[in-house]
Amino acid sequence: MGDGRRRTTLRDAGAAFASNWLNPNLRRAQLSFLGAWTAEWAFTVALGIVAYRDGGAAAVGLVGLLRMVPSAILAPLLSPIADRGRRERVLILVSIVRGIATAAAAVVVAVSGPSVVIYALAVLSTIAATLYRPAHSALLPSLCSTGHELASANMVRGLLDSAATLVGPLLAAVLLQFTGVDVVFWVAAGASFLAAALLVRLRYDAPPRPAAPSRPNLIREAVEGVRAVAGNRDLTLILGLAAAQALTRGALTVFSVVVAIELLGTGEPGVGALMTAVGVGAVLGSLAASLLVGSGRLGGWFAVGVGLWGLPLTLVALVPHQSAALALLAFIGVGNALIDLAGFTLIARMAPDEVLGRVFGVLESLVAVFIGIGAVVASTTIEWFGVQTALIAIGLVCPVLAVVCWHRLRGLDRSVDALDARIGLLQRVPMLRPLPLPSIERLARGLEPVAVPAGAAVFTQGDIGDRYYVIASGDADVVGDGRVVASLGPGEGFGEIALLRRTRRTATVVARSLLELQSLGSERFLPVVLGYTASAIEAASTVDDLLHRYEPTEPHGEPPPPTP
Repeated sequence: MGDGRRRTTLRDAGAAFASNWLNPNLRRAQLSFLGAWTAEWAFTVALGIVAYRDGGAAAVGLVGLLRMVPSAILAPLLSPIADRGRRERVLILVSIVRGIATAAAAVVVAVSGPSVVIYALAVLSTIAATLYRPAHSALLPSLCSTGHELASANMVRGLLDSAATLVGPLLAAVLLQFTGVDVVFWVAAGASFLAAALLVRLRYDAPPRPAAPSRPNLIREAVEGVRAVAGNRDLTLILGLAAAQALTRGALTVFSVVVAIELLGTGEPGVGALMTAVGVGAVLGSLAASLLVGSGRLGGWFAVGVGLWGLPLTLVALVPHQSAALALLAFIGVGNALIDLAGFTLIARMAPDEVLGRVFGVLESLVAVFIGIGAVVASTTIEWFGVQTALIAIGLVCPVLAVVCWHRLRGLDRSVDALDARIGLLQRVPMLRPLPLPSIERLARGLEPVAVPAGAAVFTQGDIGDRYYVIASGDADVVGDGRVVASLGPGEGFGEIALLRRTRRTATVVARSLLELQSLGSERFLPVVLGYTASAIEAASTVDDLLHRYEPTEPHGEPPPPTP
């Protein structure tokens, strides 16, 4: 039995990777992300060298601050752009702007131009990059058809993110060994342009979204994203824990230096070794996370990931040896992989698609702000209480919060499981099967249970139709003009003719046994089904087929308009 379970888990892990590769839209979106983030890390290395040549370590820190501040301020303000129209167009524009800014930096370095121009271009590139991850995170659900596929996509993206943190700096190091900083900038620019090119041929049905208003108000739209988070206790919980993880991440940028030099005595090379351990752990953690995609316990694994971001720091303080520190910090990378898989998936499952880009924008802003706060808190705590006390105190923040929030996070898992069950029921209906995940989730959230006893009618021929029904359990007969014209069972839907053709009910539906139904009002059903080409075509074909098999002898006219 154990061997069979392991084989099933490995098969699920392989399917998680395969689903991303076999879905051409997901494949292009993921490769675009890899190109964009490899470019970002290579660009960061080259920029750091320019800054260090200008003013040493202080200049590197100042330039890093100049890049972080725009991200923290502008992420929620620019993210509404990702909720207008097609999100891949935002990603294409962002990648092109970053490519142009990086190429311009390469030219300035090649001609020995002023460094201040390079810094200005870096700020421009960062402002554009602020939109990339929120827009990409909001795009992925529209390319998926199930929650499992979305979890797989976030797992793969986490792996690519971890790989980019290794590949980008390594690529820069190799280029710097044989060429110069300008060539690193040129290669980073090429990677950005490649990221844009990969998205040009994306083909999918995007949900209807409002076009850009003639007089846009980004501040008002950004506030709607904040309200979406504040009005949802589950989203607030996830983003709050993400902020705690970001605080620890900011502290790690300080601890990695102080621990290596002062606590472990490994000198400056030890700083790189500690951060490399985190990167290796992130890659291995992402591979391990592929085994968890089908576990249905994302809330629980998110709590584990949050805890792993802090607990290793506390243990480093208690066991201050280099080998132990390297092994322990690798677990921080594992925690990061779990957060990428579970956190991004849960946010995408809980936030409405129409504000999803803005919700991820709020997340980006929180992360940027709390990384800065974490660095300051770590520096201050070290100065006042010493390295080991600071490691213990800050390291306990995330584990304690994970334990406190454990039951609520497991409750999220139960809510997602129930939602997936409703989605599974809807996807048994052929005309609903083509819908992307955000749209079918929207329908699933609007389902209302209806119980009909055996022998009773769900509706009668000639009634005004205002609801669509799917059978969860039980059986029913479709009776037209006094004769049974069809029998229906679990997973089959009915009632669409009156809604799609705007007519009265063309037949009576009678329960043969206790009938457990899930129903949708026409105001929810019609915009979603008719909003996508594939589902609209399938719906029209379904109606034509039903009317071909049976059409009432006395056609019923349109229902009367609703009274005001």
